[in-house]
Amino acid sequence: MESTTLLPTEQQRYQKHLNLPEIGPEGQLRLKNARVLVVGAGGLGCPVLLYLTAAGVGTIGVVDPDVVDMSNLQRQVLYTTDEVGKPKAKIAVSHLMRLNPELHFNTYTLALDISNARSIIEEYDIVVDCTDNFKVRYLVNDVCVTLGKPFVYGAIHRFEGQVAVLNAPIPAPSSDGTSDAVKAFGDGYSKPASDEHKVRRGPTYRCLFPEYPNEIEIPNCNDTGVLGVLPGVIGTLQANEVIKLITGIGQPLNEHLLMMDLLSMQQQKIKVKRRADADELARQGLASGYRPATATSTGPQKMSARELADRLARGESIFLLDVRERPEYDLCHLEQAVLIPIDMIPNNRKRIPTDRPVVVYCHHGIRSANVANYLYAQEGLTNLYNLEGGIDAWAREIEPEMAVY
Repeated sequence: MESTTLLPTEQQRYQKHLNLPEIGPEGQLRLKNARVLVVGAGGLGCPVLLYLTAAGVGTIGVVDPDVVDMSNLQRQVLYTTDEVGKPKAKIAVSHLMRLNPELHFNTYTLALDISNARSIIEEYDIVVDCTDNFKVRYLVNDVCVTLGKPFVYGAIHRFEGQVAVLNAPIPAPSSDGTSDAVKAFGDGYSKPASDEHKVRRGPTYRCLFPEYPNEIEIPNCNDTGVLGVLPGVIGTLQANEVIKLITGIGQPLNEHLLMMDLLSMQQQKIKVKRRADADELARQGLASGYRPATATSTGPQKMSARELADRLARGESIFLLDVRERPEYDLCHLEQAVLIPIDMIPNNRKRIPTDRPVVVYCHHGIRSANVANYLYAQEGLTNLYNLEGGIDAWAREIEPEMAVY
């Protein structure tokens, strides 16, 4: 049953929210009545859960089948050393209940899969994707699309992370020219994609990455490592997007992918459009069993620094696309490379050829992988390669006299 008032204890707890005109009592009531499912209680899930609990989201579901491991504690700040070996979901909820005992928590100590995802997700307004499992991520996308649920995506790798609000209703301009975000959320979050009155929605995960990657393309945090504070930064941004969706404040990332590099503190936003076949891709995904794409996929491929050097030495015509920022390019770049920073890619699509190989590179290969996938998903380019390890790998393996940073 929906609450219509805040209790005296809630007024005291959320005083700083109530003092914000953008939130106030009405926004805090929306938070109180909201139902949010967090998939994954690891590095991203910990800050998401902490801040949504502190913010007063009335019902929070926590899905995680794993137990606390000693190697988790470097970044998963909800847990303590004496909790190693215990179920993450249960331990997380026990801490969260002490932080805010007025909320309701649902604990799922199971793996989200095709047999249970729909029945769990349909009970919530918003899903927060905090998993590091690609199969689960595509499953969350496809179920949310078929149910008409928005979800907040986050991902991390080494020193870089990304955030987006996916499948969310796009606010229509109101009579005074502003966007009625609250009405869009309230009218649209629970409407299935087949509803005849469906609202316009933003892009899905498959609009960014249409195909499930093959196994050799899936990065492994245990092998590559991750900066401990990175999931704290990205997870906090995810929580912020959830609060914006519920309360209708600000401009959600519902048509943009935000990328952040903590080493350089550079951020880029790419505008993303919803594919016309987004709904069909989700239905196909649910029917596919989430089998990885084969190595013969027409999507972006990888190229090592050594292979690129050999192909250039043979005189092969290759378009080198540098997607870093100007200061990075001025410090070091590949000869004849064309600089188009990430946030300028959508408006410079015609500068990228389709009749020869295009090798995209950045510092370490993460931003360029995003650009390659973006160009494949949004523009249909099939001549793309991502330089593995970026210009850093080139400097180490091919051109040791090159400046590095």
